[in-house]
Amino acid sequence: MKSKIFILSLLILPLLIQAQKSSLQNLDINLSQVTYPFEVHFLKLHIQNQDLQMAYMDIQSDKPNHKSIVLLHGKNFNGSYWETTIRELVKNGFRVIVPDQIGFGKSSKPAHFQYSFQQLAYNTKSLLDTLGISQTAVLGHSMGGMLATRFALMYPETTQKLILENPIGLEDYGQMVPYQTVDQWYKSELAQDYDKIKQYQLSYYYDNKWKPEYDQWVNQLAGWTINKEYSLVAWNAALTTDMIFTQPVVYEFPLLKCPTLLIIGTRDRTALGKALAPAEVQKTMGLYNELGKKTQQKIPQARLVEIKNIGHLPHIESFELFIQPLLKFLNE
Repeated sequence: MKSKIFILSLLILPLLIQAQKSSLQNLDINLSQVTYPFEVHFLKLHIQNQDLQMAYMDIQSDKPNHKSIVLLHGKNFNGSYWETTIRELVKNGFRVIVPDQIGFGKSSKPAHFQYSFQQLAYNTKSLLDTLGISQTAVLGHSMGGMLATRFALMYPETTQKLILENPIGLEDYGQMVPYQTVDQWYKSELAQDYDKIKQYQLSYYYDNKWKPEYDQWVNQLAGWTINKEYSLVAWNAALTTDMIFTQPVVYEFPLLKCPTLLIIGTRDRTALGKALAPAEVQKTMGLYNELGKKTQQKIPQARLVEIKNIGHLPHIESFELFIQPLLKFLNE
């Protein structure tokens, strides 16, 4: 009986995937068709000789505890994936600021931009200055963890506490992966489609265990790939990939001065450019069950919470195990 069910699932699965692909919505480069969970505002920035817009959500609690936190998204996401986290933080009295960085989500996608974590940190600080926030906790996930680290290093007087959720950059990819030019990254981004995006997330993020609620994060990226302006999205994605490879933060962890919490899903195996590395090197990359412990030793005042059998997105895959240590740390 079990074998019949397995065979039936193999027959049905391709039909379900094809149905999802055929219903894929063509999304413009600023996601105007996508509704975020809270009102979106825009900060006007004049940087690098051009006018740009930085989208953000600013959610305040009805019962404020007079504390704030900034949530920084990962490379394959935008601020909207923090919805459940935002709601719980606001319920606990926090003011929550959630930007889409330039090049991501609803923010501008410039045709020419020199991406750096310093520039993105500066933009984030400009947003906080505009909102009148002088001190805050900072939580970064994935690429947002690299940005949060850079922010804390640049603005230690602003950063009260630092939380890193499965950050990338816990190892120096540039020492493990052969150098790729921006043009090579761009070619790779142009080749993205629904199947490749879903397979990447399925394999690296969720250990081949998919849930329907994960579909929206694939659909947002894949919806861009069928838009006539996708080349501009792909170009910005190539530039930010280059930023990750050429601007490591791993060597500066010992310089952090604020209390730091590492929340690590130990099943995570995310490592940028892994497929380009030699086979023997690939085996050593993205081992978060080891990287969390190694990183804790590098960061002064760091605490480590490991979430067993959870992958790259604890706040999506295992919210309760993520939010409990986060609230405990923030309320101390």
